[in-house]
Order: sequence, then C-alpha cells, then structure tokens
Amino acid sequence: MTEVLHTRKELAAAREALTGTVGVVMTMGALHDGHETLLRAARERADHVVVTVFVNPLQFGPNEDFDRYPRTLDADLEICRRAGVDLVFAPSVTEMYPAGQPVVRLDPGPLGADLEGLSRPGFFHGVLTVVLKLLQLTRPDLAFFGEKDYQQLTLVRRMVSDLDVPTEIVGVPTVREPDGLALSSRNRYLSAEERRAALSLSAALRAGVAAAERGDDAGAVLAAAHRAFDSPGARLDYLVLTDTDLEPGPVGGPARLLIAAWVGATRLIDNVAIHLAPRP
Repeated sequence: MTEVLHTRKELAAAREALTGTVGVVMTMGALHDGHETLLRAARERADHVVVTVFVNPLQFGPNEDFDRYPRTLDADLEICRRAGVDLVFAPSVTEMYPAGQPVVRLDPGPLGADLEGLSRPGFFHGVLTVVLKLLQLTRPDLAFFGEKDYQQLTLVRRMVSDLDVPTEIVGVPTVREPDGLALSSRNRYLSAEERRAALSLSAALRAGVAAAERGDDAGAVLAAAHRAFDSPGARLDYLVLTDTDLEPGPVGGPARLLIAAWVGATRLIDNVAIHLAPRP
C-alpha cells in the first residue's frame, strides 16, 4: 500500500517506521515510462522506495514554464502504486519553503554556469537546493536519477561528495521511444509536427556515436552530429562533446555528447555516452 504524505511531520513519522535500506526517486510529477524505470531500479536495490513529487519554483526562470508544467498527481500515484512505492511525499510550495523562497541556496560552482546553466541562469542553484532539502527530509541510502539530465546527475554526485551527504547516487540510463526520442514530461507539449522535428536531437547523437565507432576523432564526431541535426523545426541551443565529468575537449576514451534545442516553445535536452579512439 502506497502512503501519500503532504507535510514534513507526516513524512518524518512515516520515514521513522521504515527499516532496511531506503531508496528515493525525486520527480516533478507528470510521471512517464522513464520514471517507471527509475522506480524499478529503486525497487530492485532498496527495501523501501520513497518518491517525491514537487514542482520546484526555484529552478524555473521568469519566462519559463512553471505555471503550465503538467501536474498529474492522481495519475502519478497510480504509477507509484503499480511500482510498489512505499511513500509518496507531495508537499506544497509553502510546505517546502515555509519562509518563502530561501535566501541561502547552494552554489553549484563553475559547472553550474555552463551548458544548462548558461541557458538557464540560476537553474542549478534551485536544483541542488531542493535536492539537498529532499535528501535531508527523506534520509535515503540510495537516490536514483536519470542520465537524460546528465549535468544534473553530475552536479548532484559532486554535491553529495563535497558535502559528505551519506547517500549513494545511482544513475539510470535514458529511456527512449522506439524512434529514439528521449522520454520527457515536456514531450506532451509537442504537436505532431514538432515531435517529428524533435527527432533531430536523437539523430544528432546517433550520428556522433556512429562516427566514434568508426574511430573518428573528437572534431569529426562533433561535426557528424552537427550535420545530422537538420530539421528546420528545431533550433539548436548547444551541441558539445565533453569528458564524463563534463570538462570540455576530450582527447580520447570515455566521453559524453550533449545536446539542447528548442522545438517550437519547448526546450528539450538529450545526451549519450561515447567512446573516443585514443589519440595517436
């Protein structure tokens, strides 16, 4: 039976009753198959699973989609029940931030101002602040994050390491539609024509992977990815190749190819792991 909690007091009491290992999956709701994959991963590794459902205002800019972000709690709870989730914490904004928006927020460091942080100033201050708050409230042994938000995953891992948070951060591979589109709650904003245009993101990543598998160097891999991003309905924000810690300019070995683009009024992100041939 999945217990639904809305206050810190309720969460504290329910969490105290759990014995064994606890895994948490943090979401903003509008759950889809990608989230279900996170829930299954948590179910496999933890004795108990806690899900948080909270649309965090700190990570939305003034012209972003906070007000129209989908809120589907009843459907989300059904997915959680089906996955065997023990606790769902779905607080209000005032419950999470009783004194208003916090004055003190986590600084994500230089990486927080790059890529997503460059396009969305202050975004990772809001993300890391709410993640740390939820880690403190749920006190999990394990926390599961999707690799689709790879920069977020990287920063959360760094935060946990730097601040000695006693939680293991587990990355879960991206879930895709059969045609390659990465699952995202924002996909529901896309019209049929925009959805076709959105396939340019995964096409660019596939082209980069194919180039790397041919043994091409970093420059050729990136060029191949750019050539494959060819839809007039999608506007590229960034397409970059980094090492696995998101440092620029990998010269060989494990790397990450990341892309962000606007499709109509919707901004989408995606990424893929790549292995570059060693530099001669």
